[in-house]
Amino acid sequence: MTTTRRTLLAATLAAALPLAFPAGAQDWPKAQPIQIIGGFPTGAGTDIVARLLADPLSKALGQTFVIENKSGAGGNVGSEFVARAKPDGYTFYMGTAGTHAINAALYPKLNFDVVKDFEHVALIADVPNVLIVNPKIVPDVNSCADLIAKAKKEPGKLLYASTGNGASGHLAGTQFAAAAGVDIVHVPYRGTPPALNAMMSGESQLMFQQSISIMGQIKAGAFKALAVTTAQPMPSLPGVPTVAQACGLPGWESTTWYGIFAPKGTPQPVLARMNEEINRILRDPAFDKKMQDLGLVSLPATIEKFKEVHAADMVKWKERVQKSGAKVD
Repeated sequence: MTTTRRTLLAATLAAALPLAFPAGAQDWPKAQPIQIIGGFPTGAGTDIVARLLADPLSKALGQTFVIENKSGAGGNVGSEFVARAKPDGYTFYMGTAGTHAINAALYPKLNFDVVKDFEHVALIADVPNVLIVNPKIVPDVNSCADLIAKAKKEPGKLLYASTGNGASGHLAGTQFAAAAGVDIVHVPYRGTPPALNAMMSGESQLMFQQSISIMGQIKAGAFKALAVTTAQPMPSLPGVPTVAQACGLPGWESTTWYGIFAPKGTPQPVLARMNEEINRILRDPAFDKKMQDLGLVSLPATIEKFKEVHAADMVKWKERVQKSGAKVD
């Protein structure tokens, strides 16, 4: 082959490279609206945060963001939908430590792989649980110390609600019971509304619940916050100590996170741009204040850092699920 032909061939191949780039990536995100899929019902924490992100993302990228929830099986329905979606940059998933770490240990078989079938896009927020009681049902419990004393005096009598077997609140409860040396009985419900109804009626006496869904009731006095499950107190709940502080359990913590995933194979430039814009939004003081009001802690991070957090949580939650004995067929 002559030097001239080699030069022409190289130029032709170089010109063809953009054509080999995944469809839709070159003009992304102009082609169509972008979906953020949630794995839980409308009004769930993931739905609230996805809608909160949608407006600033739309302004930043010049494209409409549509939130669609495909709930069921602890988030697995939504996860599978996104795992099978076209990796063109127009479908993302508002995942959680539950959908992408706990479920991998909780369900004996999933129709997708929580690591191999997804791309990491951006961490969104640290999601603490809050240890709550209904002050009308247990008026003698005004602190975590009171709760532990009551549980030791009445072993097997106190019931703690959760949003389902293997949910973060269930696992926080088993972790708390083991550390505090108390016998409290787990009562799983099908989601947040029935669990909170059980707390309101007195069917259950205590609960570890994600802050985002109960901030209103705490501030209204319907629930009393005894402690938060974070390593540090939450600015949105001034005066409420951590479990480690209030319950005399040094080092105790139990938090989860929200994060954005994409189908495996989504173009890297799309992932990088989404990560950049989401981090910029999370660092905005006005947006961060909205997150704090929901009891959330914004977590701007690189894609690599997100992968590290996810990998560590896969190990942590597998151990906690195994210790709890929780299993979902």
